[in-house]
Amino acid sequence: MSTKDFLEKDYYATLGVAKDASTADIKKAYRKLARDLHPDKNPGDPAKEARFKDVSEAYDVLSDEKRRREYDEARSLFGSGMPGGFGGGAGGFRPGGAGGSTFDLNDLFGQTGPRTGPGGAGGLGDLFGGLFGGAGGGRTAPGRGTASAAARGADVETEVTLDFPEAVQGVTVPLQLASPASCRTCGGNGARPGTEPRQCPVCLGVGLVTRNQGAFAFSEPCRECRGTGSVIDDPCPDCRGTGVTTQTRTITVRIPAGVSDGQRIKLAGKGVPGQRGGPAGDLYVRVHVRQHDLFGRKGDDLTLVLPVTFPEAALGTTVRVPTMDGVVTLKIPAGTASGRTFRVRGRGVPKRGGGAGDLLVTAEVAVPVTLPAEAREALEKYAAAQPDDPRPQITAAVDGRA
Repeated sequence: MSTKDFLEKDYYATLGVAKDASTADIKKAYRKLARDLHPDKNPGDPAKEARFKDVSEAYDVLSDEKRRREYDEARSLFGSGMPGGFGGGAGGFRPGGAGGSTFDLNDLFGQTGPRTGPGGAGGLGDLFGGLFGGAGGGRTAPGRGTASAAARGADVETEVTLDFPEAVQGVTVPLQLASPASCRTCGGNGARPGTEPRQCPVCLGVGLVTRNQGAFAFSEPCRECRGTGSVIDDPCPDCRGTGVTTQTRTITVRIPAGVSDGQRIKLAGKGVPGQRGGPAGDLYVRVHVRQHDLFGRKGDDLTLVLPVTFPEAALGTTVRVPTMDGVVTLKIPAGTASGRTFRVRGRGVPKRGGGAGDLLVTAEVAVPVTLPAEAREALEKYAAAQPDDPRPQITAAVDGRA
């Protein structure tokens, strides 16, 4: 869609809606017109086919919020803001010629000196650059064109699998990455060693060419050099003139303490190197953590199941338990029920802001599978001497007393 279309065509009138019409109203008007004007419904009618294209073009602009805003701004500045718009008819203006006075558009924007070229500094090209993407209308000095500006490198994502202790305590790991990088054979300029790219003779190294449409000048990427500003006569055999090859590189990455399974870590500047001096992209590392034989994890807390014997749970005991950074002594009080959890503070996962979570130790009474004769006899004597019913509510329900 050219800027000329923005200025000369009234898309609102094409769809038959007001300038403040809502998106829903625009869509409704388009659907009605499209049904009536569709070529399948009007075969062999070139007038309605042309009208159908105009309606579709208008809807493409007005249904897109950004393009509609640009369209409204352009017409507000150059269309409805001047008598007669751009037609040069009665009461209007002409850039020059019979029937109208000469009108210098640069006077409108306060430019007092001579123009340096179509869309020169302070002129119409600068204004269109602000409205339609930032590209000025005039030529830029070689080496300063938009196409040859520095470009940021792409982001890269990879994965790493850690052992449980490495994830809790942090670790430094080497990572091999296969990603685009500056060609080592040609140094990134795309030309065979011993040769150099030459300045594009069409755009003079800018990467952009200017075309005139009446009083206006518009810039577009140069087709001769594809917007790069240079022409390569003898391409590099390795990168085929692109200046980039896929290379494997090894980088050392520090994984912070406390990383969790599935977490995505961002390492700024460790991605693909930038082009023409631009900054490198970022590296994203997806972390997977292997399960541990003893420890589990709940947020910043570590969990541990501690088997205890029935006498230890009934009479109480002191047990040494492992942590991720040593051994601690844990007191099991008499009468501890199976499933009771004890908290060992500060022996969990390191926190980002400092400190650490806790170690949660759950006592679990271990029931022996086999018993020696003496142990069985002792338990039978204990059972006979045990006066308490461990399940009074169940007993009452069974006996019908509930």
